[in-house]
Amino acid sequence: MPTEVKNKVCLIVHDGWGVAAKSGLDGNAIEAADTTNMDTIAKDHSYRILNASGTAVGLSEGLMGNSEVGHLNIGAGRVVWQDIVRIDVSIKKKQFHKNPVIVGTFERAKKSNGRLHLLGLISDGGVHSHITHLFALLETAKEVGVPHTYVHFFGDGRDTAPRSATKYLKELLDFMKKEGYGELATVIGRYYAMDRDKRWERIKIAVEGLVNGEGEDGKGKEGVIEIVEENYKKDVTDEFLKPIIVNGADGRVREGDTMYFFNYRSDRMREITTVFGQLEDVVDTTIPKDLEITTMSQYKVGFPFKVAFPPQKMDNVLAEWLAKKGLTQSHIAASVGHTGVYEAAVEAVTHTDEAVGIVYKAAQEAGYILMITADHGNAEQMKDLEKGTPFTAHTTNVVPFIMTGEPKVLKFKEDVVKTDGDTPDDEEPGALCDVAPTILDVMVCLRN
Repeated sequence: MPTEVKNKVCLIVHDGWGVAAKSGLDGNAIEAADTTNMDTIAKDHSYRILNASGTAVGLSEGLMGNSEVGHLNIGAGRVVWQDIVRIDVSIKKKQFHKNPVIVGTFERAKKSNGRLHLLGLISDGGVHSHITHLFALLETAKEVGVPHTYVHFFGDGRDTAPRSATKYLKELLDFMKKEGYGELATVIGRYYAMDRDKRWERIKIAVEGLVNGEGEDGKGKEGVIEIVEENYKKDVTDEFLKPIIVNGADGRVREGDTMYFFNYRSDRMREITTVFGQLEDVVDTTIPKDLEITTMSQYKVGFPFKVAFPPQKMDNVLAEWLAKKGLTQSHIAASVGHTGVYEAAVEAVTHTDEAVGIVYKAAQEAGYILMITADHGNAEQMKDLEKGTPFTAHTTNVVPFIMTGEPKVLKFKEDVVKTDGDTPDDEEPGALCDVAPTILDVMVCLRN
């Protein structure tokens, strides 16, 4: 028999709607936009702020949140420790270099044709990957004794500054020089290598660079940074770098090679691994045979690749609990991609606010309690505060939480409406993991 619903709930999650550390900062698209509805609803109802970054959402201290992490914590109703933390801890405890899947993959490379390829996003953005994980992989490959290890650099510029690839290239080249191990083979922007929108023509450009060497001559490791800087002069930033071939034919993916994809976030790795794994015939390019492919995390259920860090099993999450109790639920998703364009963000925020007003009115008429929050910060900081350049990354700022028409038993201790991200000294902000328990409290009055 379905659980009795005391109150119907509608939850709105804004992707990238943070609360700036201070008001009046340049580049705050939310403050510049017309947010009459959000402001009025926050003023007239219960308002708090929630932590959406760092350890509050299962990330490393000080690391910005992102869509996948934010929604996972909201839906799970508890802090979900993310893959980056699991990997960081394994490196710190010296377990990473003994990981049986990683070591087994590298042993395969050593015993077959001696060729290993490490592919992934190289930056310290922490959303899809982290450069320190690549360094640990290089150390492990060296310990195993793989004769030839090639690094394929996927440029970021989205979760990091748009022109920061040269910084990470230098860090990588310096590390390999210090270790006396590893070769930089290719540089490609994530726009091509990490597409997730079925734009197979983009993946094809990346694959043809990796396999056939089709791309710009990188003039070796000594000249690759200069080549990237020349692209900057043409307004081609890290994300949009077309293949730059650094070490010629030697570093191309060949028959029988071993490939290790080190991104831990899955969504932008599915397409390129689908092509190299020959799981679908979607790109008109010949893929080398007998490739051994391993991935840092599970990119998709059913993929045949070995996985170094398998997924954690999550039970009793919000949607599952509601379903088990026989309660009706509907999930509606929509998104506006990040462009780094301030004016576009202001317009998007304004239209989003208009939509909130429509939903708010409908919720009141239908007798719903409306909750509004966000998964991470972004639009409140569209410019680098020091350089004045576009800021495309997420932020570590807190996010809003608004609840309308809540039962008195769930009234917040103190309604705080602030634009500077502060809370009273005796009131610690909540976190995204508090949203699901609050929904259940409201729906079935668990506290009664």
